[in-house]
Amino acid sequence: MDQNTLKIQLQKAGVEYLLVQFVDLNGSAKVKMVPRDMLDVVADTGAGFAGGAVWGMGQNAADHDMMARIDLASYTPAPWAPGLARFAADLYVDNQPFAYCPRVHLKRALAELRAAGYVFNVGVEPEHFLVTRTAEGTIVPWDPAHVDTLVKPCYDFKGLSAAYDYLRDLSEALQKLGWGVYQADHEDANGQYEINFRYADALTTADRFIFFKMLAHETARKYGATVTFMPKPFADRTGSGAHLHYHLADAETGRNLFAADHDARGLGLSELAYHFLGGVLAHARALCAVTSPTVNCYKRLQVGAGLTGPRSGFTWTPAFITYGDNNRTQMIRTPGPGHVEDRTVSSAFNPYLAFAAYSAAGLDGIRRGLDPGEPNRENAYALGLEEMARRKVRLLPQSLSEALDEFERDDVVRASLGPIAAEFLRLKRAEWQEYHRQVTDWEVERYLTLF
Repeated sequence: MDQNTLKIQLQKAGVEYLLVQFVDLNGSAKVKMVPRDMLDVVADTGAGFAGGAVWGMGQNAADHDMMARIDLASYTPAPWAPGLARFAADLYVDNQPFAYCPRVHLKRALAELRAAGYVFNVGVEPEHFLVTRTAEGTIVPWDPAHVDTLVKPCYDFKGLSAAYDYLRDLSEALQKLGWGVYQADHEDANGQYEINFRYADALTTADRFIFFKMLAHETARKYGATVTFMPKPFADRTGSGAHLHYHLADAETGRNLFAADHDARGLGLSELAYHFLGGVLAHARALCAVTSPTVNCYKRLQVGAGLTGPRSGFTWTPAFITYGDNNRTQMIRTPGPGHVEDRTVSSAFNPYLAFAAYSAAGLDGIRRGLDPGEPNRENAYALGLEEMARRKVRLLPQSLSEALDEFERDDVVRASLGPIAAEFLRLKRAEWQEYHRQVTDWEVERYLTLF
């Protein structure tokens, strides 16, 4: 769509203001609001931002402005505010694409895939919680009807019904945007929900995931709730993931290249798919730093439920680097022919960085002809550490620090983030150190009078 056509469309839609939006290293949406008649300026020159005011941009107060140039194809009316539309933007500095911009970086990674003849199609499951704060400042699951109290609340009618207005508003808004919503459900924790929409190419899906979070925040606010994509807000409840469903498609025809009519392993996957999975599994421990990039993510990825595990009895999260059939205890699940799902990915991930790293790992597997071995069809939760060690099955990192060590050692995954890698490591190491300087309630309760 050209700018003149878009101007007519904006006028017909009653759009008066534009949100020029990019993301920082954390994947948090950053915006400026500009009048509609500034469309040409923000498309051709951009809206100016001070990079030193934003996490992970590699700038300080003396650096030249980051200019956010909108992608016309990302036009998205804001359902929560009539007259407002969002445009995803790429950052430029001194008229050059800015290497620290996560969106710019993903576009470069996808161009490398396209040069090899592939398009990376991705779908995301955006699990999230609705919470409220108590008078004491703690958080509790949002439950105004006082019905979302089951130990196993997944799919519960009463829990979903109580959140019907929230889920309906979200679903209807996404349907009007043409995203192809196909289901919404109450997840495995109290106050936890998910809305699923159709997959798209990786760049479109990344843009949509960011907008979904913006829309969910604004919709929840109408109902007195705070939406959180924090992976593990409650120690005794299942955490939130952003499971990736994906395949490579032919860049010319769009044909799913992961699908195969004849697969000796019985999963309906092609040789190309197995090589891609071979790369993902080979680099899984380093990828974890990018797909689970916070301290809190590793409260979700712990081995087993433990003594204070989820009330429902299951973590629904893998701990070992495996793949299998339609089996949710594996890192990579195969729900159907030509369709794979990575269940490790955290709801706190930055989709632009994660998709860039993921595609690089898979492409490395294709180039090297890596084979992932035979699928694991067993219940990985029941096998335990000793048995997995005997089988030489590797464990996912159990802390952010461990994942960062793997990221730093892995040439492919580290290089996949370009200059962002050094900034990512610096900020994430600092996050880990700050976390370990805290004195928690658990420590006070356990140690205050122990000695």
